[in-house]
Amino acid sequence: SDQVTTKLDLSENSLSGTIPSQLSSLVRLTTLYLDQNSLSGTLPPIDLPYLGLSRNSFSGSIPSQHVGLDLLLFGNSLSGTIPSQLSQDLSTLWLSENSLSGTIPSQLSKIQHLGAL
Repeated sequence: SDQVTTKLDLSENSLSGTIPSQLSSLVRLTTLYLDQNSLSGTLPPIDLPYLGLSRNSFSGSIPSQHVGLDLLLFGNSLSGTIPSQLSQDLSTLWLSENSLSGTIPSQLSKIQHLGAL
C-alpha cells in the first residue's frame, strides 16, 4: 500500500530559510512542527489542523486563513494584530513573545473549545 505522510516534525534541527512551498504537495499532511529552528520570512497560509512554528524568526502578520485546532507561533517576530477570522475550532493559540499590537479580538471569546490562549 502507499505510504502517506500525515505528520512531519522537524523541530530543533537548525533549519534555516523559508518554509518550502513543496510542503503543499503533501496533501494528507495534518501536522507540521518546525519549532525551534532558524526559519524566517513571512508566514505562508498553511491550512493544517496542527501547526507549530514557534521559536523561529518569522516576521510580518499572522495569516487569518488558519482553520486548524492548534496554532503555535510564540517566540517569533510577528507584528500587527491578531486576526479576528481565526478558526472557530481552535483549541490552542500561543502567540506570546512576538511584537503584536492592538486588542484581542472579541471573536476569540466565542471559540467554544479554546483551552489555551
